[in-house]
This record gives sequence, C-alpha cells and structure tokens, in this order.
Amino acid sequence: MKANYNIENSSYAKKKSHLLRNIIRTAVVIIVVSAIAFSAVFLIKKYQSGKITIKTIKEAWAVYDYQKVYELSKIFLQDNTYNNTALTYYSYACFFLAQAQTDTQLAQSYLDECINNIRIALYEADKDLIPQLQYMLGRAYFSKNTITTHYYADLAVKYLLLAKENGYEADDIAEYLGLSYASLGQTMESISAFTEALLVRESDSLLLAIAEQYYKAQQLNASEQYLFRIIKNSDNEDIVLKSQNLLGSIYIDKEDYDSALEEFENVLKKNENSADAHYGIGVIYEKQGNIVKARSEWRKALKIQVNHPGALQKMSEN
Repeated sequence: MKANYNIENSSYAKKKSHLLRNIIRTAVVIIVVSAIAFSAVFLIKKYQSGKITIKTIKEAWAVYDYQKVYELSKIFLQDNTYNNTALTYYSYACFFLAQAQTDTQLAQSYLDECINNIRIALYEADKDLIPQLQYMLGRAYFSKNTITTHYYADLAVKYLLLAKENGYEADDIAEYLGLSYASLGQTMESISAFTEALLVRESDSLLLAIAEQYYKAQQLNASEQYLFRIIKNSDNEDIVLKSQNLLGSIYIDKEDYDSALEEFENVLKKNENSADAHYGIGVIYEKQGNIVKARSEWRKALKIQVNHPGALQKMSEN
C-alpha cells in the first residue's frame, strides 16, 4: 500500500513537472513573439516617421486633407516633440476636424488637442506667427464654449483681443468677440463688438444678435429698429419669426398689448408650434389680469417645449 502510494505520487510529480515545463515554454514563446511584434511596430513607426517630413504635412494641408495632416503630424511629433511647424499644423488640423464633427464628445477631444498643442507652439513660435496662433486659440475656446457646460468665453475673449492687439486681421474677430461677450453677460461690450462686425459684413443673424443685446440693456427703441430691418428685408423665416417674437416682448414692455398680440399671432400663423409666441400671449393675458387664459397659453408652450424657462417660471408663480 505504501509502495503504491509512492508510485502514484511519483507519477503525479512527473505530470506536474511536465505541465510546469509546458507553461514556462508557452510563456517564453509569448514573450518572444510579443517582443518581435513590438519591435516590428516600433520599426514601422520609425520608418514612417522617417518618411514623413514637414513637406509631406504641408502637401496634405494644401489639399485640405485635415485627417491626413492630423495623422502625419502626430507621427512626426513622436520623434520631433517640439517642432513648432508640426505643432501648428497638428493643432489647426484638430480644430477643423472638431468643426466637422456631429459627435460633441469627439469634437471636444479634438478641441482639447488643439488647445494643448497651440499652447505648446506659442512658447517658441516666431514673432510673426504668434498673433495667428492667438486667434486660433481664441476660436478654439469659443468653439469649446458652445459645446460644453463649462465656460470658456472669457478665454476666447482674452486670446481674440490679444490677436487683434498684435495686428492679426480677420473679418470674424469682432463677431466672435460679440458672441463671447454676450455669453459672459457683458451686454455693452457685446453691442460694441457686434456694431464693429456690421462694418465688415451685415447679416440677419448679426442684426438679430445686436437687437437681442439692446433688449437686454433695455434700450428698446434701438432694439426695435434692428428688428424692423430684419422683418422687412430678411428671407430667413426662422430669423424673422425670432425677430417678431422679440418685437412682441418689446411691445409688452411698452404696455402696447394690442401690437404685441398682433406680432405673436402673426408668428403662430406661420408656425403654430412656436412656444415663445404662446408664452408671450400668456404674459399679455397675465398683464390684463386674466390668469386662467394666461395659464392656458403657458401650458400650450410647455406642451411644445417641455423645458421652456419662461413658461415653467410663470406656472410655478401663478
């Protein structure tokens, strides 16, 4: 019995030893294969990096292939981390790729790369390039401000102003400044910037933005004049409807309820699902002391737009 036990243990030990050798052999093979694969990838990247030059990056940029510029620059920068030209092309490609995205998370990721690399590029950029980099950094922060819940408008203003002060010229600087000031609640600065932008080019959206800022500043007559221009001349129905709704609000503030009601009704003739128009009519009824009709209109507004801030506030108060 004892001998059989020893034989069984001896057999078990041999099997265990054999299994252990197989495991070790397999592990060694995996390590060797992994090392070879890593070396191959490393060599390929080195080879690719060797083939990529600033010239090849510029060639991709010249045909507006921002994805290729992004990929080439990223590889090039692995061995040339602080090459200012590559950093600049890389960051600009990130910016334009962000603009093309419908996925806000991906757009934000590209913008973060853009901002980080422009900041690095600014350290050793040629003096002549610095204003352009500041302009692009301002635009990147402006774009980031529009797609995140965080506030970057102050940084957009900072770098756009620096670009302007350092002599960079771009037709859209004043408009970006106006929108950024508006986001910060700096109404008069916004109006000033928008007015400057009008000297460069006039657009319905710009006229409406100025009217909205004058309304916030309670300069009702000035706001009214811009809205009249839009309603009379614009072919953009969406902007016209927004202008009529705002004009209705101005008439309410002036206690001209008949004119206000006419504006809101004109909106509803074109778009019966205008939550703002129903909200405005509700405010008129409220001013006239008819809370029942007012609440009916606010309910209609909330049925169209469940999170309408004005209607939600009025329903909670009345």
